[in-house]
Parts: sequence; C-alpha cells; structure tokens
Amino acid sequence: MPNESLQSASTSRIAIAGSTGRVGAELTRLLTADPITPVALTRRPDATGIAEGAEIAVIDFDRPETLASALSGADRLFLSHGTSPRQVTNEIALIDAAVSAGVRHIVKLSALGPATRLNPFAWHMEIEAHLARQPVASTVLRPSAFPDILKRSAAEIATGQWASAAGNGRVNFIDTADIARAARAALLEEVWPWSQRAYHLTGSRAWTMAEVAAELSAQLGRPVTYGHRSPEEQHAALLAGGLPPFVAELLLGLDQVFRESVLGETTSTVEALTGTPPKSLPQWLKENLAAFR
Repeated sequence: MPNESLQSASTSRIAIAGSTGRVGAELTRLLTADPITPVALTRRPDATGIAEGAEIAVIDFDRPETLASALSGADRLFLSHGTSPRQVTNEIALIDAAVSAGVRHIVKLSALGPATRLNPFAWHMEIEAHLARQPVASTVLRPSAFPDILKRSAAEIATGQWASAAGNGRVNFIDTADIARAARAALLEEVWPWSQRAYHLTGSRAWTMAEVAAELSAQLGRPVTYGHRSPEEQHAALLAGGLPPFVAELLLGLDQVFRESVLGETTSTVEALTGTPPKSLPQWLKENLAAFR
C-alpha cells in the first residue's frame, strides 16, 4: 500500500480543509514534520489550534474566489467538513475549485457504511459520487465510529446509568488520531492521474454498548449499567436534554446504524497504511476517563 511511495512528497503543498477538526488538526500537525507545506483552510480568520508551521488560508464558501486563491499551487487536498446541511454544497464546491486549480489528488474523509437514506452517511455518498466523476486522482477514507461519540453520554455514564437505542448492535470504534495517520499516508502515496482508491478504517474489534459499559465499569472501579431505549424513547430523551431536532435526528440515525451492526466491520487497513495498529477502545477510554467520572 503506502509507505513505499512516501518519497513522492518532496516539497509539495497540501491543502487541508477541516484543519481545526479532530482529524484535520492532527493531520496538519503530522504533516508539519514532512518535507511539504501544509496549508490549513479555515473559515475563521482568528482560528486557533492550527499547528505551528502550517500556512493559513481563509476561505468563504459564499465567495468562490477565496477557494481558488487558497488552493492555488496545491497539488493535494484533504477534504473534510463538519456535519451540517451545507456539507454537500461546500465539499462539492471545494472539489470543483481543486480540479480547476490543478490539484492532482483529493483525499476525502467519508464514512463507513452501505447505501442509506440516513444523514450524514447519505451526504457522504453524494459527495463521493461527485468526486468519482472528476478528472483527478481520488482516495476516499471510510472510518467507522469515532469513540468521541461516547462523550455525549458522559453525564449519564457518570451516574452509573446509561441508555440509548443502539440495542445489542456491534460497533467498531476508531480513534481520530489513527484516522489522521491513515490520511497522512494516503496523501503521501504515489497516485496515477486515474487512481480511485477507498480505504475502510476501523479499530481492532467491535463492541456492543453493554461491553463498553463493562469496560467503563472496570476502569472507573464502579458499576456502569447500559439499558435499552426504543428509538421513540431515545428521540424524546435527546430532545428533553436540550438538543436541537436536527442534532437529535442525526444521533438517532447513528443509533440505528449501531443497532444494525453496520459499523461492526474489522479491517487491518490502518496498520497496513501506517505500519502501526490502531489504538484499542480500552486504551482510548483510559486516556479519556476523566470525562466519565
């Protein structure tokens, strides 16, 4: 797969859309150690948390000329966008601007899963389809679930009683730092102008929510019990917790994906790309245990 062609990096410019996100920020940091110039694309002129050593280019999706300017001279683009109703429009705009600017390789952060009506998965499908039609080399990264989603239940877990509509489904969690390492490898791979690749990125095994609760119990030194809610009960609980309906619907869809074990796949792709296995969920929980106390 990858590392044999890292030499192709040689002092190129790599634009990173989503450079303040969990994956993008770590990717930018990693790339500052390579013989390339990372260019962090951001919508906020006062953005913080961008790795020292990266150039910063401010973009405005309502001003297409800013996209063209930010991508000028870049030969690769990492494409990521926070989940929002504008995700499809904005990512497609970046793809089109990159093609016009002469970018030769686009690496898109997508999502693992089958064809579906559920967002944000359906949005990723639409963006992937557009990218596949462009005259540019492309790589799609399809990670399984981020363990950070567990922090949304941190307050419940802290009380020892935790519930959702994930049922007994199995979920493979992958740390965002491992996704960033895989993204770096994909960006530095040698590609042909017609290359079209897709990598499925997962952790080392899948977990049920009851198994996650048992692991939390062991690490916290006190019982954490996982209980089942119906989708209707979970939707009501999310709204009662103050979440906007848009976010509640997204989380309910994620519970459905978990319940149906859509993200239960296990691959060896992270280790094949990076040479190092992905972080285990118990290790991630250990490093983030304070959030659940």
